[in-house]
Amino acid sequence: MHNLSLSSDRPIQSSSPNNIASVSSSTHPKPLHPEWDRVLATFRQIWGYDNFRSPQGEIVRCLLSQRDALIIMPTGGGKSVCFQLPALMQDGLTLVVSPLVALMENQVQELRQLGLPAASLHSERPIQERRRTLQQLERQQLRLLYLSPETLLSPPVWQRLSHPDLKIRGLILDEAHCLVQWGDTFRPAYRRLGAVRSALLASKPAGTQMAIAAFTATADPQAQQMIQSVLQLQNPEKFLLNPYRSNLQLNVQTVWTPKGRRRQVLKTIQAHRQQAGLVYVRSRRDSEMLAEWLGQRGYTTAAYHAGLSPGERRQIEGQWLGNTMQFVVCTSAFGMGINHPHVRWVVHYHVPLLLAEYVQEVGRAGRDGKPALALSLVSEPTGWFDPDDQQRQAFFQNKLRSQQQKALQLSSKLPKEGSVEDLTRQFPNGAIALAVLHRLGRLEWTDPFHYRLLSRTSVQSPAQTSTQDTAAKEMTHYLRTSRCRWAFLLAAFGFHKDARGLRCGQCDRCHK
Repeated sequence: MHNLSLSSDRPIQSSSPNNIASVSSSTHPKPLHPEWDRVLATFRQIWGYDNFRSPQGEIVRCLLSQRDALIIMPTGGGKSVCFQLPALMQDGLTLVVSPLVALMENQVQELRQLGLPAASLHSERPIQERRRTLQQLERQQLRLLYLSPETLLSPPVWQRLSHPDLKIRGLILDEAHCLVQWGDTFRPAYRRLGAVRSALLASKPAGTQMAIAAFTATADPQAQQMIQSVLQLQNPEKFLLNPYRSNLQLNVQTVWTPKGRRRQVLKTIQAHRQQAGLVYVRSRRDSEMLAEWLGQRGYTTAAYHAGLSPGERRQIEGQWLGNTMQFVVCTSAFGMGINHPHVRWVVHYHVPLLLAEYVQEVGRAGRDGKPALALSLVSEPTGWFDPDDQQRQAFFQNKLRSQQQKALQLSSKLPKEGSVEDLTRQFPNGAIALAVLHRLGRLEWTDPFHYRLLSRTSVQSPAQTSTQDTAAKEMTHYLRTSRCRWAFLLAAFGFHKDARGLRCGQCDRCHK
């Protein structure tokens, strides 16, 4: 049992790789919140548990005290309750910014089944339902409102959130790693979230407080710093738990040809008959081709990607969760918010570009604590027999460099001050360019809708801005490492003490 410090000047970390421990009342730190008995009673009444798992209780206290926080907890660690409970126990509204509709809908559905005042706003909801939610917002009938960054910054929603009489307690950024991965590529609205608090507070009565908390399962020290900087967190309390999962076996296998890659997927599926799994690819085209190939061999499966309609996505999710479809061939669009506890295997037909994505995706397996396999298939290093992996990596890296170059070129044409709306009307990729310039230190947000260019002397050097290149190289190092794979991951995410001397006994490196 590890008692966690509540000091605000140092992160809360586990002392061993087995990082989630149950907390009993006899070992629980002295309550810091004056109504802690009521907090526990509410937790028992709604969720049915006698007490929190460490560090859930400490996080709940932090948010009830209106403190900013950065929370890194492994997939399946129970992070949702950490912000849902404080939101339900306080008057006013808590905004939960979430990246995917499935993630929002699953959490809202669970809360509504418990009779709790929660709702979501997104483009896939019928217009009548959206109007009803906006009316609930105006009447202050909600405690939790789930919405995407883009919806948060849409005029109809922002207008209502800015009303002086609407009390907003806090802003939660769920799956905060998406800010790092997507913020200056195809979800530039993430880069504007740091200006939300000050803009909303400007419309509220004097003395109003609004805390911000960022939750994610994966963020290395560099990503943590970016999240803290972009969101403008104020002296945040940090709760950092390493991602180690002792039940999750990490294997990397070299395949020499495209045919050999397909055969290995088939072999893995056959070895896990009637056991739920996932096959991850990196593009829509790859998902459709592989799903068709497996379908021809008698397997009931489907390709899941962002190009599907909402109805098609919900149907595939339902079939997989209902065990009428053993596995799904999916892109990174599948996973977050889709809670299937009994996934026994995950195959990366293509590995992701970033370690953070990899840990997120393998984390879908073994959430019930039972043994599970995470297998990654990679081409041999030269790429002579199968250059697909190298070409894919080069494509994504070149795309990122191209975006940065176009943003810098566009900066010479921009007015020193302006609005996102006017710029995107004039330049199709203007919002992405602004996000890239923000990352480079070339602009600041005066509010979520307006920018101001900064002097050129503040531009970061190319070495400082090539974070994605560095991250891609780290993924390559992971695939080729000779050390324990879990030890490598722990060190990569900043848990050097936990990584030192670790041999998990589960990965392919420890078996050699």
